[in-house]
Amino acid sequence: MIIKDAKFIKSSSNISECPQKDYPEFIFLGRSNVGKSSLINMLLGRKKLSKISSKPGKTQLINHFLINKNLYFVDLPGYGWAKTSKSNRQNWDIMTKNFLLKSDKLSLIFILIDIRIDPQKIDINYINYIGKNKLPLNIIFTKSDKISKSSIKESVDSFLNELSNYWSPLPNYFISSSKTEVGREEILNYINEIIQK
Repeated sequence: MIIKDAKFIKSSSNISECPQKDYPEFIFLGRSNVGKSSLINMLLGRKKLSKISSKPGKTQLINHFLINKNLYFVDLPGYGWAKTSKSNRQNWDIMTKNFLLKSDKLSLIFILIDIRIDPQKIDINYINYIGKNKLPLNIIFTKSDKISKSSIKESVDSFLNELSNYWSPLPNYFISSSKTEVGREEILNYINEIIQK
């Protein structure tokens, strides 16, 4: 898929405020600071379309980006950030899950996983929540440029092994790097295949 046009549309605090045009939505979700905004910018070939911050918790609303005038990328708040109030974490979680369950345009959820770290319970729980609600899911392992090729395989295998305790078959996955653009073509082509169907 070639990105011809990409623009930020709006931020929403609940699903009733989200854009109403009937375009398919591709959701990007993961722990705070996993690299959602960087990945979106990389996929779209834009440096600053989605705001990036080294401080976790930058994304606090439902952010819609219109791509090629026929589909949405949706950046959701990161989960699991401890350095904010419990009520904030709960509110973001409720908003996110309400959007996932009620959006009638949802085409695919990408759960982003930091490839550098061991499997985290909060990631497994979110993936299982999506699975139990029979929502379409893929995994994107981020920041692959920060570890060696052998470590990439070990990390991916470790995560998938943990996930295999709950899933059979395992979800489809991609390996990515926002810095080197690893995975860009594969992810965009996969999105295009879904749209064509």
